[in-house]
Amino acid sequence: MQTINPQENYEATRAAIGYVDRKEATQADYDRIGFMSGLEVHQQLATKEKLFCRCPAGIFQKPDQFDAELLRHMRPTLSEMGEYDGTALMEFKTRKNIIYRIAHRTACTYEVDDTPPFPINPEALQYALEITLASKLKVVGEVHITRKQYLDGSIPTGFQRTAILGIDGEIPLRHKKVRLIQLSVEEDACREVSDIGHTRIYRTDRLGMPLIETVTYPEMVNPDEVEEAGNVIRFLNRSTGRVRTGIGAGRQDVNVSCKGGTRIEVKGVAHTKWIPEVTHVECFRQWALLAIREQLKSRIQKENWKMNYMELDPKQFHFYFDPITDAIKRGEKVYAVNLPQFAGLLSHFTQPGHPFYCEFADRLKVIACIERPNMATSEDLEDVVSRSVFEKAAHALNAGENDAQIIFWAADDDVKTALETIEERALMAFDGVPQETRKALPDGTTIFERVLPGADRMYPDTDSAPIPLTNDYIESLKKNIPESIADRYAQLDQWGVPKDCYKYILTYNFFPLIKRIVSELDVCPKFVGTLFGQRLKHLHGQYGNIPFYIDRIYDLFDFLKQKGIDKAIARDMLEELFIYPNAEMPQILGLAGYKKMTKQEIEDLYNKAISDFEPYRTRSNDNDKRNYAIGRVRRRAIGNSAFTELAKK
Repeated sequence: MQTINPQENYEATRAAIGYVDRKEATQADYDRIGFMSGLEVHQQLATKEKLFCRCPAGIFQKPDQFDAELLRHMRPTLSEMGEYDGTALMEFKTRKNIIYRIAHRTACTYEVDDTPPFPINPEALQYALEITLASKLKVVGEVHITRKQYLDGSIPTGFQRTAILGIDGEIPLRHKKVRLIQLSVEEDACREVSDIGHTRIYRTDRLGMPLIETVTYPEMVNPDEVEEAGNVIRFLNRSTGRVRTGIGAGRQDVNVSCKGGTRIEVKGVAHTKWIPEVTHVECFRQWALLAIREQLKSRIQKENWKMNYMELDPKQFHFYFDPITDAIKRGEKVYAVNLPQFAGLLSHFTQPGHPFYCEFADRLKVIACIERPNMATSEDLEDVVSRSVFEKAAHALNAGENDAQIIFWAADDDVKTALETIEERALMAFDGVPQETRKALPDGTTIFERVLPGADRMYPDTDSAPIPLTNDYIESLKKNIPESIADRYAQLDQWGVPKDCYKYILTYNFFPLIKRIVSELDVCPKFVGTLFGQRLKHLHGQYGNIPFYIDRIYDLFDFLKQKGIDKAIARDMLEELFIYPNAEMPQILGLAGYKKMTKQEIEDLYNKAISDFEPYRTRSNDNDKRNYAIGRVRRRAIGNSAFTELAKK
């Protein structure tokens, strides 16, 4: 058994693969490892009802608010080609008890698969087709609803109903165009309450809500491009006014690969701002797995590799790690596994803070349903199990000098699955990057979620007839299509709105309101755009939400125009709207401190402030004196055109 310093090995292997932090990475780094990424963007539609039943959409329940519970066990079914999907087989192996918490207000017998589907929600189909047209996709002539297997229990039927509406579109980025593969409309899945051991609990309130999925080609060559593409798709969806917004309404899955790797789907990227770190880390994780593969293949051939294991008697091995001692008290078994020729590989860098052995722990949690911490290794970065214990276990296993060991603990019923899972993941190391779906964490790292689904999971829905789309119907929908995101970017640029305002304005689809204020009330577009993109954004963040109907900002400018009051006071009035959202505009104006003043009164105030100025530093100059005076006068004179003229001089 080699004496390896896991921390030193982790740092050395991190340097060996050329890992760099994202903020320091250049395009040359991404070209070196062959970064390639695509997106799947999901967005809920703002319909009144769900997609295949008439339950209300958008009403949510708390975890403990339900009227009934339903228990299901998922089982895989054969595809039309007589084959099983790998993901379905993996989920079946977990032996999960799936519990659904049902509230009568938000679910019916369709959701629990006791009633065939209703005809597709026409409102949802209309909204989805409008977004399809806005995405410049080619609309299909006939909508065919298919079933996509989901054996994780997130849909009680075991499959999701989905339909492709458009193919072959494109979106504009700053320096390139990215092609779209397709846009689909589909039903949303349940919300997970908990997933512990062999029990997974879901809420059914979100289940069946209509959403669209926009899929790009893998044409992004760095993480920033992936984020930009995600934002453009999100802006485009929101520009139609047909989608829901807020937490959980939009979600991204990113597909990432490196040179020599494979497509990995990272799910659960809740915010586009997470995308750069997630894609950066995932691409380098694959690069690290390829380095592990090369080291392993230089030591032993896959066909000659075989692990061995044994149960450890707690009376002969002294464990002081609380998770192990607690497991023993529960009557669970402790096993040691020997991995031939894996010395130095378990502590090999894969992700920041995640050595290679985390890949084993993740799968033990997901497939064998053993809660973390569920294992220790001979190369842990932190010594949770003493080296003497591993030396004794290695001797009992007849381990070689270049072998590594894993100790895990599990209920007797889970031991067989755990051993199979460890052996399977070790054998995958010989091939490099296993095909799998991973879950994104806020810090940019990912964990194993399930085996990557294949084409065998899709088959026609025999309960739903095809839906023809006539030319007249499609032409009528084109009347609802807004200007493109590229045109909106160009207009904001022409107006002189600062670029740091664009994202907020487009995220919340404030562009139409800004355009209306500018065109109908003849207000300076740069001022209005900056008010939305900076002042409103700041107040939105400070107060947590916008408590008033957003069109009240139009009413604010209309009021100022009618009263002949300078627009500059709109900044102060906007904050008062947050504090008193139901107040009338004259009250808001008064709360903002407006007082009508003559030009002479303003000049007198200014001159008085100049004479009162006392330098607060030895190098104060005339400009400091003027800024001081303008600030003093503003408190009393804001909203008067004479003050605005004075401030501009």
